[in-house]
Amino acid sequence: MPAVSGIDKGNGRVYPGYLTPFVAITCIVAAMGGLIFGYDIGISGGVTSMPSFLKSFFPSVYEKQQANSSANQYCQYNSESLTLFTSSLYLAALIASLVASSVTRKFGRKWSMLFGGVLFLAGALINGLAQDVWMLIVGRLLLGFGIGFANQSVPLYLSEMAPSKYRGALNIGFQLSITVGILVANVLNFFVAKIKGGWGWRLSLGGAMVPALIITVGSVFLPDTPNSMIERGQHDEARKQLRKVRGVNDVDGEFNDLVAASEASKQVEHPWRNLLRRKYRPHLTMAVLIPFFQQFTGINVIMFYAPVLFDTIGFGNDASLMSAVITGLVNVSATFVSICTVDKWGRRRLFLEGGAQMLICQAVVAACIGYKFGVDGNPGELPKWYAFVVVIFICIYVAAFAWSWGPLGWLVPSEIFPLEIRSAAQSVNVSVNMAFTFLVAQVFLNMLCHLKFGLFIFFAFFVVLMTIFIYFFLPETKGIPIEEMGQVWKNHWFWSRYVGQDDFLANGGLEMHKEETAVNNV
Repeated sequence: MPAVSGIDKGNGRVYPGYLTPFVAITCIVAAMGGLIFGYDIGISGGVTSMPSFLKSFFPSVYEKQQANSSANQYCQYNSESLTLFTSSLYLAALIASLVASSVTRKFGRKWSMLFGGVLFLAGALINGLAQDVWMLIVGRLLLGFGIGFANQSVPLYLSEMAPSKYRGALNIGFQLSITVGILVANVLNFFVAKIKGGWGWRLSLGGAMVPALIITVGSVFLPDTPNSMIERGQHDEARKQLRKVRGVNDVDGEFNDLVAASEASKQVEHPWRNLLRRKYRPHLTMAVLIPFFQQFTGINVIMFYAPVLFDTIGFGNDASLMSAVITGLVNVSATFVSICTVDKWGRRRLFLEGGAQMLICQAVVAACIGYKFGVDGNPGELPKWYAFVVVIFICIYVAAFAWSWGPLGWLVPSEIFPLEIRSAAQSVNVSVNMAFTFLVAQVFLNMLCHLKFGLFIFFAFFVVLMTIFIYFFLPETKGIPIEEMGQVWKNHWFWSRYVGQDDFLANGGLEMHKEETAVNNV
């Protein structure tokens, strides 16, 4: 039996071509779709902490916070109504990602990105002009729909457009855009909060129109991927496009494999039902567990204490800004590390190293917070050397997430799905991600209030589980052409039980059975 780590090199097929300026530019533009997701993540927390915003739309929460004299840091921000407002976006994104599957498959990846940008633009405009809570809710829903479409289509676009040798680095551009969006939003929140008159929150919410315009306008000029063009019967155009993106005339091998995969995918009348077939068991497992684990890394609980600790160091009123900027810069910088190493070291090594690093930091921070904050949430007087130590471990933790589970949580699912289930499986991936993002956002503050520093241990347990899962069940996918990815499951010590030698053919064709056979194999 092969090694339990399950590393596999695929079938060794290498297509001619190189990273052309055309591909680099189109992937950079497409990756900008991550800006809208990142900007919303960064802007929401800042806006919901602005007194003027709370006073206008959530007066009861405003009065509660103004009157709150409790020293319990664990329960200071526990507000279900405000949490529901923030996390409702993820429910909308969940629904949109399911609808986006059909749009992406029938009309192409770029039009799904365009639609997502337009929806996000409309939501940002409504939120910036909001006069009542219902306008905020409608705006949040539109933002969520836009994110659902973008997150479903952008990773697919990047994985299909990029040469296999550089697929990891180019795909992680999506995560880099998310981190940049978070950083820009945090800095903007700080400055607009100082605007006299209390209307700065409108600039923060309305400012989402800028990243929305970038992806909307950019997607208009983006070419569609050869994979998508073949899937929609545009073979001549796809061959020309493939020559352009690979920079060589000899694209017959890759083109024939894409056509074979497309012909096989057309035999699938019900891609959602097809996901349940036995040979797609590893794909479905990854589509569910990878986004699930990504949300249970504990990144939220780590980020929660950053403002308190930075305030202790001596940043005073600028504590929140310093917290957001420093952790944001670490996040962006570490993502560059992932871009530079993912196609050299592989996905598994980054996953495993990141998991071990996060676990160590979780243990250290849990011990420190538990020792000083105790069960009553009152830290008393914190020595500055103590705060420095904890802040350093927080930054190390953020770095580990940023070069492992942050970007790879989007990269790996987008590159492992065969064409016939790709859109549906990516929708499952995004839906699970949004569902558990909503769940964690909805219950996190309440759990923190009741579990106290034990919440660090709770997430550390999941870090252990996800690291074990990666070690035993995720094969290496670096450098393998996207339409040849089926080979890694055949040679894996565990997944070979579900994937037969005739299921994914080496020439890019896929052994497809009629629907009746599919049902029997479930």
